[in-house]
Amino acid sequence: MKQKLLLLTPPFTQLNTPYPATAYLKGFLGSKGYDSFQADLGIEVILEIFSKKGLMALFDTLEKSDIALSDNAYRIYSLKDTYISTIEPVIRFLQHKNPTLAHSICDGTYLPEGSRFAVLEDMDWAFGTMGLQDKARHLATLYLEDLADLIKEAIDPHFGFSRYAERLGRTASHFDDIELSLQQEDSIVSTILKDKLAGYIQDFNPTLVCLSVPFPGNLFGALKCGQYIKAYHPEIKVVMGGGYVNTELRRVSDERLFDYIDFVSLDDGEAPLLFLLEYLAGNRPLQQLKRVFTRQHGVVSYLNGAKEFDIPQRETGTPDYRDLKLHDYLSVIEIVNPMHRLWSDGRWNKLTLAHGCYWGKCSFCDVSLDYIKRYEPVTAELICDRIEEIIAHTQQNGFHFVDEAAPPALMRDLALEIIRRKLSVTWWTNIRFEKRFSADLCKLLKASGCIAISGGLEVASDRLLALMKKGVTVAQVAQVADHFTRAGIMVHAYLMYGFPTQTAQETIDSLEMVRQLFEKGVVQSGFWHQFAMTAHSPVGLDPAAYQVNAIGPNFGGFADNDLFHEDEHGCEHELFSEGLRKSLFNYMHGVGFEFPLQDWFDFETPAPSVRKKYIAHSLSSPNSNKKPSDTTLVLWLGQAPVLDVFEEDGIAILSFYDKKKEWGFETNVPLGQWLAGLFPQLIIGSQAPLTFKAFTEAFESSPLQDFSAFLSSFEWKQLRENGLLLV
Repeated sequence: MKQKLLLLTPPFTQLNTPYPATAYLKGFLGSKGYDSFQADLGIEVILEIFSKKGLMALFDTLEKSDIALSDNAYRIYSLKDTYISTIEPVIRFLQHKNPTLAHSICDGTYLPEGSRFAVLEDMDWAFGTMGLQDKARHLATLYLEDLADLIKEAIDPHFGFSRYAERLGRTASHFDDIELSLQQEDSIVSTILKDKLAGYIQDFNPTLVCLSVPFPGNLFGALKCGQYIKAYHPEIKVVMGGGYVNTELRRVSDERLFDYIDFVSLDDGEAPLLFLLEYLAGNRPLQQLKRVFTRQHGVVSYLNGAKEFDIPQRETGTPDYRDLKLHDYLSVIEIVNPMHRLWSDGRWNKLTLAHGCYWGKCSFCDVSLDYIKRYEPVTAELICDRIEEIIAHTQQNGFHFVDEAAPPALMRDLALEIIRRKLSVTWWTNIRFEKRFSADLCKLLKASGCIAISGGLEVASDRLLALMKKGVTVAQVAQVADHFTRAGIMVHAYLMYGFPTQTAQETIDSLEMVRQLFEKGVVQSGFWHQFAMTAHSPVGLDPAAYQVNAIGPNFGGFADNDLFHEDEHGCEHELFSEGLRKSLFNYMHGVGFEFPLQDWFDFETPAPSVRKKYIAHSLSSPNSNKKPSDTTLVLWLGQAPVLDVFEEDGIAILSFYDKKKEWGFETNVPLGQWLAGLFPQLIIGSQAPLTFKAFTEAFESSPLQDFSAFLSSFEWKQLRENGLLLV
């Protein structure tokens, strides 16, 4: 029997772009000849609810209920006719299908306003940096969030735009609460979900349904799908995998889970899914599956007898976004944070440069799991092949490289290949603040289309960074962030507080470092999160080594990832949450730098011990003047210059034309002629890039003067300041 696969992302992930797991699997399955169809049930359920028909049904349900509404919910209910008449134009506006509505939205008379709009008075100053379309999208987002608050209060307590019943999936060491919720009457959300699922099953007639569960907020929706399939299509097999499964369900033993699904697949899904298909077709024994849980005779069994290795990254195929309704996603602006805008505004094609993390040492990270510890890059040529194929499928050239930490060497090669192929792409990714991100490399990345990077500054304390095994210092982070910023690439810093043994003094000192980074303008965006211990990190695996005590939760047969702990040596970390959030919000908008740090908190804090100009001094430290290595590439980002020679005066003029200006310089004839002849070799093109060794040899084999003197010359300085890169 030919296997047909239905690949589903259950509610909810993002409003603006599909989660890429099903696209990755569809691309791989297509390369193996399998017939598959994919759907993002999350965006489809959202669009069904937030439609004229959906809101009429929602308000009708409220009309018939005896639920006591809060003042805000009652206000929204009272304005139901206005919401019903405006919802579809607003949705089309957020889909970029109705742009002129921005004028009406911004004039303040079009949208009904609930409690979410109460913050606008405090944020009016922020709109000065936002255009009409941006401001309207932010207001339209608040409008939707008002409706979401009503749904959560009076219709479905599990609802959330980027999550569904997240509370049930988070730290769910026991299955009891999930089981209880699954047995309750369907809500509007789960009813629509099952209707959508039923339609896809009827249209596609799959033999296997694959449920991708990247986050806790997808688990309940996935199990609702499984519940429907088991009730109405028991002949269809169901497998569940994804990021949540890979981190949380590695010890699952509660057999009740398998009342809703047939298999749980761990880690990369390509090989386990391929072997499962062979088993279902009768071509592989059950015991020779790969990293799969199933129920046998009432007991959960782990099957991992396959002798084959995982599929190499070069053979996983190109992510295939076909089937997904790419033009139906919503570009929302939830908060005025530059990096969060990238996450929620606009649709991004997601692609991976390398499997795993090339560093793989951070003590708070899941370095013991496959998705981190198995590092496997692919070539820049293959990545660009995939980029071109995805652009052809989607007609969209924005890319989010979803690496744990993109490798600097591969990023350099990718940038060169993008420029060589003359691809027009816009991209961003996550990095480590490596010294290898020189000013010149950052300029090269910008020229290839890089617009933003995010990286872990974490605690902004050198002692704690060393304890975390981050492999960076605060000064190094500042210098690298400055390189990116000067190149025109936005920098977002992940910030952490509450790491084991972190004191109040260290938290305040970290905040002072962050204040200085924003004040100097080398970081433009950030987000604080409190440290959470996980079972697969070095801290979770050996808490005593970090002077903390693990205190649960007790494993009850289901999820095993989040751990509770006691930190007898650190401070009371929760106290700092609001002050850190509030101060960062102000710093991101360029205000509050002069406020004493104590003013952000409603309890006594120590004075910072960090020097007031620590970051300024770090940035002013002289850069290394060591000679470039022989393998350093010498590159010219612009076009070849025009050479004019005036023999009678013994001078040559090199004239350059770039996107913004015309410039040039005067030199002697031999040097001018040599440079003009060399530029075609420096421009990124079909030929191999020129190394610094070859560049040196070319100079020294010419009739010119001493090469060392050239490196100190006016001409060299002009070229370096205007686009000659050493990377």
